[in-house]
Amino acid sequence: MSHRVLLCDDEMHILRAAEFKLKKTGFDVQCEPDGQAAWEAICEQKPDILVTDYHMPRLDGLGLCRKIRECEATSDLPIIMLTAKGFEFTSDDNLDALDIAAMLGKPFSPRGLAKCIEEILETGSYTAPPISLLR
Repeated sequence: MSHRVLLCDDEMHILRAAEFKLKKTGFDVQCEPDGQAAWEAICEQKPDILVTDYHMPRLDGLGLCRKIRECEATSDLPIIMLTAKGFEFTSDDNLDALDIAAMLGKPFSPRGLAKCIEEILETGSYTAPPISLLR
């Protein structure tokens, strides 16, 4: 049985590239264009892992992560956060409380994303390789 991955990003080209690679790797993939649509999909059927962008319309990545962690049924969902190059989180973002398994900068390699997902699902954590290996 393949693992279910929910991809959430408002940039269609990113969704399609990641979806193609993850499906080729053997994952069952669902795509959503924003955090609100992703939250609704999670409530309908919880995936095995979520990959979400930070900046999105309707509900951003941090807002989505907060909803997930506040809900008992979804609080243990592993999350990978995608961020634009050069974007920095502040201490106000409370990333530790959101228990984000990995942060990947854009642009990222779909192959690197697949390896990150596999490692998190197998071990529960992720050890980032040197940046050059992710691209």
